[in-house]
This record gives sequence, structure tokens and C-alpha cells, in this order.
Amino acid sequence: MSKKRKKHYTKATTPGDIVIVILMVILALLCILPVLNVLANALSSPEAIMRREVTIFPVELQTQAFASIIGDSRFMFSLGWTALITVIVVILNLVMTVLAAYPLTYNSLKGRKIISFYMIFTMLFGAGLIPTFMLFRDLGLLNNPLVLILPGMLGVFNMILMRNFFLGIPESLKESAEIDGAGPMTILWKIYIPLSLPSFATIGLFVAVGRWNGFQDALFFLTAAPDWHPIQMLLYNITQNATQVDVASPGGVSVQQWGAAIRNAAIVVAMVPILCVYPFIQKYFVKGATLGAVKG
Repeated sequence: MSKKRKKHYTKATTPGDIVIVILMVILALLCILPVLNVLANALSSPEAIMRREVTIFPVELQTQAFASIIGDSRFMFSLGWTALITVIVVILNLVMTVLAAYPLTYNSLKGRKIISFYMIFTMLFGAGLIPTFMLFRDLGLLNNPLVLILPGMLGVFNMILMRNFFLGIPESLKESAEIDGAGPMTILWKIYIPLSLPSFATIGLFVAVGRWNGFQDALFFLTAAPDWHPIQMLLYNITQNATQVDVASPGGVSVQQWGAAIRNAAIVVAMVPILCVYPFIQKYFVKGATLGAVKG
């Protein structure tokens, strides 16, 4: 019995493919080069930074700036506090997103279209900063660390993404479970959630990056509670010279001269945790983002 040979077809490279590759390389460099410049400044001596000799490679290598940042108790507490609230917000957001999206997949739900309309309406029209400030004041959230957690418990965009993902799951699975006597919560727990891990990873990444990079809520609503500032707010104060980091000054170099290196080191340290998370969920990201757009 003769073995059939498999024919392999290769697509010829077109000028359009070359243009796309060039554009992607340029975009990648635009993203990578600033990070390399910040890292190089953090590892360069203050004198080299003042002479503007640093580009993407360190000049007169030193690690004093990183040692100062890691040894600063305020900075490390803020880093740990931000990691904690990020985990809490991601968990709460996923739970609330599922509980909001799942009922909207049932055509038998009364008022389904009205509920969807009011939720989508909030995406298009916001109350603004002053009404939000007054609302948080009346709720007792001003200068309260809960202001960093509670408002991020549900995002309408995430809810729509999750609902569309649920609608992409075959209806026959739910119908067969209902025939076997399973209720709505059992169907959610046994069928929908196990099949929705890519969507969870996608939404979790969106929420985690948003919370980790968020600082405006602390800027507006934690004015009298600096101890609860997240890392980005502390980083903002450091870059604006509103917060000083203690640093030993070897070789007679003044603390002021160390400012640029310390600011860049703080930026690098603040980036590392969220960058470490992405590789673990990257394989789910594209699948979750595309499957959520199958149905509207």
C-alpha cells in the first residue's frame, strides 16, 4: 500500500506582506525603545545623564538608583498595596461581570432589552468628575481606600464582551443540561465558566492593566490619604518631585543629581509586576478577544 505524499503549498510573499512586516517592526521599536531608554537612564550615572550621553545603553553602569528604590519602605508598601487591590479588583470584576452578563443571555428574561440599553447608555454618557466627586462624598468614599476598589467592580464593556462570549457557546449544551434537570446556576458553573477561561483571561488582563496604571482616582479622591496611594500615584509624585526617595550619595554626588536615575528606576520597578503577568495569559488573549465578538 503506497503512502500518499502530502503536498505543501507555500504562499508567495507579496509587497503588501513586506509593508505590513515593516510597519509592525516600526511599531515594535516605538514601543520598545522608550522602555530601553528608561532602563538605560536608571542604570547610568548621574553625570552621564546630565551630559545627555544616555540613549538605549547604560553609560557608567551603576545600580544605586535601584537599590534606593527597593530600599524605600514607602515605595515597596505602595507596590504591594497596588498588587493587592489589583488582585481584589480583578476577582470582583470577573464575578460581577459574569453575574451581569449571564442573565442577559436568556431571551426569557423580562426587561432584557431595557437593562441592556441602560447599561450601554452609561458607556456613552458619563456624569462627569464633579457629580462623581459629590457621589463619592455622600457615600463616604473620599479619602477611603475602598474608592480604589468599589468603582472598578463592573465595566460595561467587559460585560458586553462576556455576554457575547456566552452567546457563542452552543445553545444545545444549555438545553441538554436543562433536560437533565440542571438549573441556571448549575449550567453557569458546570458549562459556561469552564468554557470561558479565554474570555476570563482577556477581561482579567484589561482590568489588571487598568487598575495597575490607574492614578487619577487617587489624585482626585485620596487627597488627604497619601498612605493609601497606589504605585502610579506615588510614581507621579516622584516624577513631579513632590515625593523624595532617600538615597545614599557615593562619591560626593548630591541627592538632587540622583533624581533622574531614581525616577527612571522607579518607573522600571513599577512596570515589572504587570509585565510578568502577561506571558502567562498571552495564549488565551487573542482567542478570548475574538470569540467575544462572534455575536452581538
